[in-house]
Amino acid sequence: MSGVGVGIGQRPVNRRQRIVKSLWTGVWLVYLSAPVSDLLHGGHGTGVRVLGWIGLAAFVTWYMVLLFRTGRGERNALVLGSLGVLAAQSTLLALTLGREWLVLFVYVSIASGAALPLRLARWTIPAACALLTAVGLAARDGHAYLAGLLVPALLGGFAMTGVRELVRTTVALREARATVAQLAANEERLRLARDLHDLLGHSLSLITLKSELAGRMLPAHPDEAARQIADIEQVSRQALVDVREAVTGYRRPRLSAELAGARVALAAAGVLPELPADPDLADVPEESETALAWALREAVTNVVRHSGARRCTVELLHRRTLDGPLLELTVEDNGSGGPGRGHGNGLTGLTERLAKAGGTLEAGPLKGGFRLVARVPAAGAADVGSPA
Repeated sequence: MSGVGVGIGQRPVNRRQRIVKSLWTGVWLVYLSAPVSDLLHGGHGTGVRVLGWIGLAAFVTWYMVLLFRTGRGERNALVLGSLGVLAAQSTLLALTLGREWLVLFVYVSIASGAALPLRLARWTIPAACALLTAVGLAARDGHAYLAGLLVPALLGGFAMTGVRELVRTTVALREARATVAQLAANEERLRLARDLHDLLGHSLSLITLKSELAGRMLPAHPDEAARQIADIEQVSRQALVDVREAVTGYRRPRLSAELAGARVALAAAGVLPELPADPDLADVPEESETALAWALREAVTNVVRHSGARRCTVELLHRRTLDGPLLELTVEDNGSGGPGRGHGNGLTGLTERLAKAGGTLEAGPLKGGFRLVARVPAAGAADVGSPA
């Protein structure tokens, strides 16, 4: 989804996207030029023109509302009723005002394909075309317009059924990706639980046994009890070290893993990812790599949630400076870059995290996008760039 467009299968989430969807849907209303021309130059009386404008406005409003609410779970009976209203409006306007109004039936057919499942649309689209034929034959000189309207009505209606199925498939795929991500997170939690169990199970059992043994030795053999207590202290300290290492490894992100996760997250959000290949981080301090990994995670999260971008570019560069070698991460998107993309809590925390690693953060809007640049010290890195 982009800041100025709506990704397929996704609803508009802000004012700009609603405007874009309205324009994209409304551009096809240009084919209503025939009814508009008839109202302006058809020689109708003032009262007829007023009623005609009211009828046309009601038809367009009903049509747009029906298309905007497509896919929100309405019952098919409600959609069929709405299509019946559109068909009735089209029939009344065509019979009373003339053949120029037969084009309204094309919109009825398209709305049928967009708002109904195929099992129903395959009947309603031909029905709309049959009604178009009947009204065209009944209207004065209407048969001359039938050849030019029947084909667009049929093709447009069935084309919209294909678009509807594509949207449903895209939505299902996005939900499946979200489910896979959730399952992966659950699996990681289970892995941590297993690691903690394996680390602490033996140590706690040993501490319990030695505590009981020291308790029995304490009255008669204080020296032996003291040795057991010393062993308990040693085992508990080692267990604490093991737990800290396990939790640190669990919480410490790696840049290569974050790049892979960013690719999946961006693709799932409909954003084209342009990411570097696996970087060479052999000489990069672990603290610097971790800080950049957090920076990449925060940047990609902002792109997916807030930017409305359609493309995201990530570059990872090794640079030589007067202060020593640096590793520079740049994340740039072509989203809105508007309000809400400034230094919020996430970027503030990221700035502090980078500062602890001796790095810096620059973030701000661009012309038609947003850029985040994170720099951390790198030991022994050459002046070699690895842009996407």
